Amino acid sequence: MPRLNRIIETALYVDDLDRAGTFYETVLDLHALLRTRTLTAYDVGGAGVLLLFRRGESRQTQSLPNGSIPGHDGAGPIHICFAVDAKELAAWEVRLGEHGVPVEGRMQWERGGTSLYFRDPDGHLLELMTPGNWPGY
Repeated sequence: MPRLNRIIETALYVDDLDRAGTFYETVLDLHALLRTRTLTAYDVGGAGVLLLFRRGESRQTQSLPNGSIPGHDGAGPIHICFAVDAKELAAWEVRLGEHGVPVEGRMQWERGGTSLYFRDPDGHLLELMTPGNWPGY
């Protein structure tokens, strides 16, 4: 049976791309790979891509010269988790505080690892997790 290797892209749907972009670029220090009217794509550690779509703007199939992308969209607060080094977790908490982003929760996982939870301007629940919780991470 074929197997999946990893997740390459994760998508969030936002109401205001400029506002979301300011948050992800300023607070999380992500760098844009692509910007369009309805999408911004960010490199995440050279191992994945975070896609921010303007909510409601990608519902229709997009026909492009090389193929098509079926319609999609999302609503409500979504959850994603970013991997961080254990030695940098405290610095991340300071950085969030400097940008006025409150930490809403903390978790010390039984298998190891620690998580911090906070929200982006669209209410999505973001998590920073240190290694140890999941096998292979």
